[in-house]
Order: sequence, then C-alpha cells, then structure tokens
Amino acid sequence: MNTCDICNKNFTRRDSLVVHMRVHTGEKPYSCDQCGKSFSDNSNLTVHKRIHTGEKPYSCDQCENTFTTSSHLNKHKRKHTGEKPYSCDQCGKSFSQNGVLNKHKRTHTGEKPYSCDHCEKAFARKDKLTLHKRIHTCEKPFSCNQCKKTFKHSGALTEHKSIHTSDKPYSCDKCEKTFNRSSHLTEHKRVHTGEKPYSCKLCDKHYISSSDLSKHKKSLGHLELMKSCNNKVPTSVSISFIKYEEVYIKEEIKEEEIFEEDPLSIQMRADNIEENIKQEIEDPLSCEQNYDEDRIDNIDIGHHKIEI
Repeated sequence: MNTCDICNKNFTRRDSLVVHMRVHTGEKPYSCDQCGKSFSDNSNLTVHKRIHTGEKPYSCDQCENTFTTSSHLNKHKRKHTGEKPYSCDQCGKSFSQNGVLNKHKRTHTGEKPYSCDHCEKAFARKDKLTLHKRIHTCEKPFSCNQCKKTFKHSGALTEHKSIHTSDKPYSCDKCEKTFNRSSHLTEHKRVHTGEKPYSCKLCDKHYISSSDLSKHKKSLGHLELMKSCNNKVPTSVSISFIKYEEVYIKEEIKEEEIFEEDPLSIQMRADNIEENIKQEIEDPLSCEQNYDEDRIDNIDIGHHKIEI
C-alpha cells in the first residue's frame, strides 16, 4: 500500500501516489504546446488538447451527441435513462450529477460563496453571479442571428429563437400538449401534479409559476389581510412596510424574468410599485395583534402577515 504522508490517502499503485502528491506540491509538469496551459497529469493534458483539435471520440448510442471524455458521455446518458444516483440527505431529492447535488445542498445551508464586487448581493452558484453582474455592466453577449436582438443569458436566446420557428419540441407525457419552450412545459406539468413551488413570503398563497407570484405581489391583494384586522398598527410602521415592500419586490424579481430589462426599467418598476402601495394605504394598517411601535421593524411586518 502506498500512503500519502501529508493526507494519509492510500493508493494501490506507486505512480498513482506520485500523481496525487502534485495536489499538495502544485507541480504541473505537462504543458499544452498550443496554449501553454499546464496539468499535473498527462491524461488531463490529452483531454485538454481535444479543445484545440475538436476531437470527440465518445459518442452516444441513443442520439448523435459526441463528447471529449467518457465521464461526460456517462453524465449525458443519464438524460436517456433517467438515472439520478446522487441524493440529498436532507430532502431526498435526486440528481444525475454530483456537482448539481452540491449546488442544491446550498438551498438548505443558505451558503452563498459567490459575492458581487459591485454590490452586496451574494449567490449560491457562480453562474448566477455572472448573470447578475450583467445588470451592472448592461452586457448582452448573446445575439439572435435572425433579428439581432441581444440577451444577457444564453438560455434566454435559445428560448427567443423559438419565436422565429413554429417548432414545439417539448411535449407533455400526460396530455400530449406541446410547447416551444422547456420552461413552459415545466410550468404546464404542474397543472397535472398540483405542485405550486412559488410562495409569497408575506401571506400563505402558493403559485405554479414565478410569473404568477410576481403578479400577486404587484396586485397588492395580500395587504387586505392586514387591513381587515381590528387593532391599528402605528402609521410609522405603515411607512416602514412600504419601504420593506419596495426592497422586497426589487430583490424577489428573479434573474430569468429580467433578461431583457435594463437597471433603469427595473428601478422604474420598483418606484411604480412603491407609489401604488402609498396610494393603497390611506389609513394606518390594521392588525388583530398588539405590537410595541418601537419593536416593530420591516421583517416583523413580514412575519406578522404570515402569522395572521
């Protein structure tokens, strides 16, 4: 047995231990002769070179997709088989890739390791941070080759392209209804399952889609619960709630819903929402519970509404 004297990991072969030691030393003796990138293992260099040559020696026997590595092919095959070997130990949800499972686990831990250097917002996933940064830079690197419209996200471009064709490649396996966008199919399936994954944090309503949730927030209908109560919440708390709702709306607009909006239009939407709330609240908000005015803050208002 060959054991690493730094981390005590064991290897059956001596050469495997030699390669492993480079993890600790940082040694990368194998370099690409085309771009200069270096690697600790010769096999990784071999795979890397396929980026330059375009070679994809691993092909799927169920479709025409080809891949540079066998591991990528194995991951792809799970799309055909439906295999999801990686399970979350907290909620039981399963995934086809370990990396996706690790990202999912952050929804339980609340970990957000990727921070924006333009503002204080943080994200659980690096790709979400990259997308978010384009709000600050106004960058739209993905353009349609038919109408030249540009987008911040490749997924938005892919879905946009369906406008130019009559294709509806996504079909429901329950009712055979077809859709030109995968997101529309996903939302439609919830009609059959009854799933409503989008919930309002200020009341007890649940929705099939994020767009329905957004409409609910803008309708201000959830304010009626507070208005119908007996005891009065102080006017200063009403103003505090207005400010909370303004921030809440800004933060809860999902990235996928603002692909085509610039920061100015987002600000205008938030300003309009705030103005609507001010017009709606002519009298102090009501509540069936008594609160000390000095104790109530923005978050207390949100919790209060959930408790009603």
